Amino acid sequence: MTLDWNYLSAVAWPLAAALLLGLIVHWALRALRRTARRHAQDYLRARIAQMVATPAAIALPLLFLAIALNYTPLDPDLVRSLRHGLGIGGMLCLTWLLARVVGAIEARILREHPVDIEDNLAARRIQTQTRVISRVVQGTVILVGVALALMTFPQVRQVGAALLASAGIIGLVAGIAAQPVFGNLIAGLQIALAQPIRLDDVVIVEGEWGRIEEITSTYVVVRIWDERRLVVPLQWFISNPFQNWTRTSAQLLGTAFLWLDHRAPIATIRAELQRLCEADPRWDRRVCVTQVTETDKHTIEVRLLVSARNSGELFDLRCAVREGMLAFLAAHHPEALPRLRNDVEEVGAQRPRPAQPAPDHADTRSPGAETVTAADREAEAARDAAAAPSPPLSPDPGATA
Repeated sequence: MTLDWNYLSAVAWPLAAALLLGLIVHWALRALRRTARRHAQDYLRARIAQMVATPAAIALPLLFLAIALNYTPLDPDLVRSLRHGLGIGGMLCLTWLLARVVGAIEARILREHPVDIEDNLAARRIQTQTRVISRVVQGTVILVGVALALMTFPQVRQVGAALLASAGIIGLVAGIAAQPVFGNLIAGLQIALAQPIRLDDVVIVEGEWGRIEEITSTYVVVRIWDERRLVVPLQWFISNPFQNWTRTSAQLLGTAFLWLDHRAPIATIRAELQRLCEADPRWDRRVCVTQVTETDKHTIEVRLLVSARNSGELFDLRCAVREGMLAFLAAHHPEALPRLRNDVEEVGAQRPRPAQPAPDHADTRSPGAETVTAADREAEAARDAAAAPSPPLSPDPGATA
């Protein structure tokens, strides 16, 4: 079998030229992307170039190959199959580019509304909406792009027509099977619009204190105070109650309780609390109150109510107030600290007991009870003496037999 060099050269030259041109464009676009990355923080054009360069570095070589196939003497069926594969690759690159465009718009909005400022309520609201909507749009773009690429196959189109013919049953089955997916998708849109939670919100979820770290299209990541991560489905926040400490404002009230002796000087404690709050920069100068909220036979309960700008500063302020107040009482009013009183006696020691008066049973009679007078007792004693037998007489010593 002899090789047809003319045929091979007619096939190779267009493809080799397309590959060479594609490699040159690919390397040039990669270099452009690296250059744009260094200036992306300062220039909008650099960010656009960085976004477009990566998908274009793959799509353009595929386009060159598709054009070169028209100038080769290959079999038309083979050319049609190759162009179909290259077209699918170009379609996926376009889908990738659209997803990157959505991500770039999201990044710009997030950059223009930073949350690392003191009053970040509006920024957190915008960031939450942007992140959730961006995830939904990117997922939709990818789903549509993959579906369009699959629909270019005749077999897939036939399956699609069969599915449309039985859309009622398939839709019912798909709805039941995809209920968690669509439920989370709808919950994500509800969170983006109604915003029961936002990024960096302080929440209490399942008894855990933490901050909203990430909101995706299916779940929410809560960063707990001890650096654990709690992953919660989106639907949970729609169907369950939870605490949001920063829903409208980050400022909070907090309490520190003290259990003191009844002799504790409340006025002095109130003045000391005011001094501690004014000396602490974490106090926001709104609330500083001392109250006796409960008493029992041993101690009194004193509540120290303070306020701060956010939950983190409030926790530290409560600890500082509690420690400062205990140190003040121990140094200046030790009698205010609770004490346990006991009577201690030496072993074997006998304490003299005071003489107790004879009980007067008349004071303990119930109303209507039968009573016995002194005359009754004398008559009863006479009857007992008369009923007793007489003692025998002793013989007279002077009598004779």
